[in-house]
Order: sequence, then C-alpha cells, then structure tokens
Amino acid sequence: MTATSTDPSPSPAVPYGDVLVVSELVRRFGDLTAVDGVSFRIAPGETYGLLGPNGAGKTTTISMISGLISADAGTVTVAGQPMGQNRTDVKRHIGLVPQDLAIYPELTGRENLTFFGRLQGLRGKELASRIETVLDLVGLADRAKDATKEYSGGMKRRLNIGIGLLHRPTLLILDEPTVGVDPQSRNAILESVEALSVEGMAVLYTTHYMEEAERLCDRIAIVDSGRIQAEGTRDELIRLVGGVDRIRLSGSGDTAAAAVTLRSLPAVERVDVDRRQLLLTVHDAPTAVAAVVTSATDAGMSLSDVEITRPNLESVFLHLTGKGLRD
Repeated sequence: MTATSTDPSPSPAVPYGDVLVVSELVRRFGDLTAVDGVSFRIAPGETYGLLGPNGAGKTTTISMISGLISADAGTVTVAGQPMGQNRTDVKRHIGLVPQDLAIYPELTGRENLTFFGRLQGLRGKELASRIETVLDLVGLADRAKDATKEYSGGMKRRLNIGIGLLHRPTLLILDEPTVGVDPQSRNAILESVEALSVEGMAVLYTTHYMEEAERLCDRIAIVDSGRIQAEGTRDELIRLVGGVDRIRLSGSGDTAAAAVTLRSLPAVERVDVDRRQLLLTVHDAPTAVAAVVTSATDAGMSLSDVEITRPNLESVFLHLTGKGLRD
C-alpha cells in the first residue's frame, strides 16, 4: 500500500495553539499510581509518541485524555477546550483507536464503517465519500464487501484505524495499533499513520516498539512507572547517552600505528586497542567511516571487518531506567 494523501482538502485554520495539552495528570488504582504527573503537548500536524514497556501507564494516560476515565489530578485540553467524562462536544475532536478491536465480525468492512460513521453524525453523500477515502487510506477497498470475521488480524487493525478516521478528528489516538500483527500488515499500518501527518492531523501514538517510534514520531516521551522519564526528538533523546557512534575495526598489521593515526582525526573522540581490533568513539560514523578506513589502511592495518554501532532509543531507555524496553 502506498502512503499517499487521499484527501486533498487543506486543514482548516484553528483558533487555538496546541491540539492537545496534558498537564500533571495523575491516576491511582488503590495503592498503585498508574500515572504520576504526566505533562506534554501536541501541535497540529505533529505525531507524538509515548514509548514504554507494557504497564508503563500509556493506556491509562490516553483513557484520561479521551475522557473514558477521570483523572485524580491534572487537566486535559483538546482543541482549546477542557476534557471531561461528560464532554461529548470535546470528544468529537478525537478519533480513538484502542488496543482491543472495536468492530462487528458479522458485518462487512463497509457496513462497519457505515455504522460507526452514523454514530459520529455522518450521513448521505458525506458519509459515502468518507468511507471511500478511509478504505483507500487503510488499504481495504478491495475487501470492503467481505465480512470482517474473514479478515486477518492486520486487516482488522487497519479497519479499526479507519473507523477512528471517519469523522476527520483533530486528534487521532492510536494505542499500540500493531500489536499481534504480521510484518506486512504492520508496515501497512505504519504507512497509513505516516500519511496522516502529511494531511496535518495531530497524532498521539503509544507503542513499546522502539523502531516504530523512531520511524513515525516527531517527538517522543519515554514513559516508565507512570512517569515521563525524558522527552524530545530522536536526536535530542540520543544526546542524553552521549550522542556518539562507535566504529569497530578488525584486522591484522600495525594496529598500534593505526591507533595513533586515527586519534588525530577530527571526528574521532577516542581509540581503544583490543588485540587485533580498534574500538573508536566517533561523531557521525556514516560520514567519518571513509576517512577512518583510509587512515587505518595507510597506517599499515589490513582490515577484515568494519562495524558501525549507533545509539538508539533502546540505549536511551536502558540509560534512563536501567532495564530493557520490553522487560
């Protein structure tokens, strides 16, 4: 499925700044504080990720944002209006795609979209047009007449996303939408989400897959134990762990002379010698590697292998929490 915009109409100007403002949210379940002072903002057209392991408080946070449960403390503002459990007018700005599938298996894909579209207040030609647009966006136009009980897990997930998009929400909330799907369907879902940001929709995306957050999100909050441990762009977060890359050179020859030569390169911060290997700490390894290889070879080292390691969000999470992302 190609991720292209299917709705050419421009996003209307909005009379507010950020689409979503979350301030000091707290939610307790007995003695457990599931969400502990969470705050963040999402601008129009921005995809914002909540990245953390299962049980980190992501789903509880979005349940409060969407008005499904009340907060013990803190506030949520959507499209400039305060959210509450009885604020139906504010909830109309939100498209919520939950982890649990919200579709009727006996109905076809088109019938599911028609049913939910009517619940959202769509009728007639507007509803028919939106259904066609959404089916195309989520790649289900050719299966629209099939009962959804015949869909694969990935197709059901994509239909779930389509239902959340029907009424053109200002804010789309996706709660781990790729859980339990095959790689092909997962990629199709990610392509659909990428297309939404092109159309100017604000997206809140929760996941425990680091690679999804890196691919989709303009900014990312790393969440653990109900708290935001760090927030920023991918590059800003990686700078928390030093922001440097590593190059491992393996081979034979004069490794000592090569180490001396490599230490003089501007991009090289440190060189450690380990038998027949040189371990380099560098800035921007993809740019520096050509000069590194040339210098090591000219200094008398015969290379058998060159390995580049770059820090990622997994490294950041481990640095901040002392545990792996999926622990």
